[in-house]
Amino acid sequence: MAIALIRIKGRVGLNKDINETLDRLRLRRKYTCVVLNGSKEEIGMIEKLRDFIAYGEIKDEVYKELLKQRGKKGKDGKIKPFFRLSPPRGGIDSKKHFGVAKGVLGNNGDKINDLILRML
Repeated sequence: MAIALIRIKGRVGLNKDINETLDRLRLRRKYTCVVLNGSKEEIGMIEKLRDFIAYGEIKDEVYKELLKQRGKKGKDGKIKPFFRLSPPRGGIDSKKHFGVAKGVLGNNGDKINDLILRML
């Protein structure tokens, strides 16, 4: 089960602890995507950041497309562990859920795949 994380909010006005957690997950800039395996520790960090990121299970086809279009190699020839994405085509309706299942922040389930494809 691979989990895709996309940072939606910027750095301004964030708590130091939240910034440190975002740095540890390599989500240093807005619209950066990281794909994780979902270990117990990573799940804890994801839950802590649910108001600042969008996340969900990524499909294999979407992951391959992400690697093909945005996978950049570093100086050592390995693919970098994060992907820089553009803002989503069509925009973001609302960032917060507010209990009515709108917005992108938090757990998006399978809808994360649609969001990633809009950002490629």
